[in-house]
Amino acid sequence: MQSREDEALARAAVDALTGQLALAPKPGLPDPRDLAARTTRVDHRALRWSAKALAPGLAAMAAAARRTGEPTPQLRAELGAIGRCAEHSLTLAGGGHRGALWALGLLVAAAALDPRAGAKDVAATTKRIAAHPDRRAPRRPSRGSSISATYGAAGARGEAKAGFPHVRRALDTLGTVRATGATETQARLDALLTVMSTLQDTELLHTAGPLGLRHVQAGARAILETGGTATEAGARALSAFDTDLHTRAWSPRGSAGLLAGALFLDSLPVSSPTPAA
Repeated sequence: MQSREDEALARAAVDALTGQLALAPKPGLPDPRDLAARTTRVDHRALRWSAKALAPGLAAMAAAARRTGEPTPQLRAELGAIGRCAEHSLTLAGGGHRGALWALGLLVAAAALDPRAGAKDVAATTKRIAAHPDRRAPRRPSRGSSISATYGAAGARGEAKAGFPHVRRALDTLGTVRATGATETQARLDALLTVMSTLQDTELLHTAGPLGLRHVQAGARAILETGGTATEAGARALSAFDTDLHTRAWSPRGSAGLLAGALFLDSLPVSSPTPAA
């Protein structure tokens, strides 16, 4: 029974990631319009294939959390070890999704720790898991951690240690935009832009520097300030923004991974409040 629950969480996470991949138009990011994936040089079909390769690793993370039962240092170390194996599987399957693996792995583990928890409670639990250092991690710093140190950006680890605030903001935007009667695509695009408007994306800092990061954040905010992608002005601004980022070869990949995290949380069953005694 528990094995099926772990596999169900893993499938939900993979579905969230492939749902993010299917979204279009995503400014500066590969989507179904772009099977040659200009910014990543990875075929879009390969990105979908490699997303599915994450399922065994994510199920193993859920199983580790369920077995441990608490956000302990031991769980953090085990999740790190499983994640490194999953990264190897990603490489064999065509690459991509490393940032999404970090976010989805922690969120899946947090959801397994308390299957009754609501979406935002699951995000908060990741903060307790990520607070522990991964003592088995390679000593060599990653590019993301080096960029974070150089520019003082939170980076992927900072997001997790804060309980994924951008995932929670994207989740709020999904609910707000859906309530206006917009389409699901428009709600998801607005959620993506919400993340892009404030995220200190280390990938962008690496490729475009601080001025480029601010340019992307301002572009995303401008679309939201028109009323979002459901408006005629917002749709025009989105198209122009997409063209601009593809021309510059700037890819806000960190935002895409966090949107996948929000879509995963959005897929979880809504918990009923505990009745008052």
